[in-house]
Amino acid sequence: MRTGMRKKPHSAEYKFKVAIEAIRGEKTTAELCHEYGITSSQLFMWKKALLAHGSQIFAKGTPTQSIHEGEVDKLHATIGRLKVENDFLSKVLGKSR
Repeated sequence: MRTGMRKKPHSAEYKFKVAIEAIRGEKTTAELCHEYGITSSQLFMWKKALLAHGSQIFAKGTPTQSIHEGEVDKLHATIGRLKVENDFLSKVLGKSR
């Protein structure tokens, strides 16, 4: 049973940093794996993902931007609904006082 390496969650920034170093080629795969405490298969997967999807960074509008726009639209709809409800309730309560 291996006790040396355990599965650790890594942030996207961390993966990006390690993949960029691997692409630069200034250090060997073994050196990078030892330095960052990852396996070579992880390093190759991160490098492959960066090379495959890196062009999306320069695409018109970032993927997260479209997600945020959808959330903003939902929030605007909720605000509008709540405003209508508040206006209605203030009229009804204003008449009963």
